[in-house]
Amino acid sequence: MFNLYKQIQKHSYGNYTHLRKISLLDMKQGDVNGDGIIDNVYLYGNKSNGIFADNITLIIQDGHSNQSTTVNLQNNAGYSARLFLGDFSKDNVQDILVSIDSGGSGGYGIFYIYSFKNNILHEMFDVEKYNKEYKFNVNYEDFYKVSVGSPHLDVLFTIDISNKGYDYLSQYYNENGKLKQPIKGEVLALGALYPIVTNEKSMGYDLLAIQRIIGTSNSDTLGYVENLMTWNGTQFTSLRLSVAILGTRLISLY
Repeated sequence: MFNLYKQIQKHSYGNYTHLRKISLLDMKQGDVNGDGIIDNVYLYGNKSNGIFADNITLIIQDGHSNQSTTVNLQNNAGYSARLFLGDFSKDNVQDILVSIDSGGSGGYGIFYIYSFKNNILHEMFDVEKYNKEYKFNVNYEDFYKVSVGSPHLDVLFTIDISNKGYDYLSQYYNENGKLKQPIKGEVLALGALYPIVTNEKSMGYDLLAIQRIIGTSNSDTLGYVENLMTWNGTQFTSLRLSVAILGTRLISLY
């Protein structure tokens, strides 16, 4: 372990001093620099209580030289900080996925992916850049439809909400199916990022990114934007962008 991350930090607020211990949040072992020797990858952070931590920091320790590299995360506070090692770049060297839950009702996530091949740090994925790129407009339409579209991505999805029931629909629609007034929903920021294997022979990983689609309130989930992505040599690109909707109970017509 590193002596730097064993210390106790003191934070003074007037006459009150709060002790915060720098804790090991997660640790994984794997060859992340490609020299054939197992390296150590750590996540440290300041924990006061429970599973929340701030100042979360990534440490990569070369298994051959024992030299360490510190990576300061731009968004470095949240819950259940964890590591995953997998080959996202398809170069037979494991990359590093950092995942942190932001907490709160939105269910947002903080995600970073780094390559450390040849001991050179390269950021492959940044959650803030992703959220800026994958923005959508959500509009309620006449006759119990909701459109989810992105001019930038040149894509449009339509969700049928006619099964929402009278109490819900009557808030926004007249009896003839026309909107009473313009109504907007929202596609929330990235909530989940899952490594998935799409080619069992190579055992390289792709990514499945998920954003929640809501109506007029955070509790009104209309569906999910699902984005299957793969590394093309310089960045993650979308293989398939789709919308998943929630099922309802099957009512027999006979």
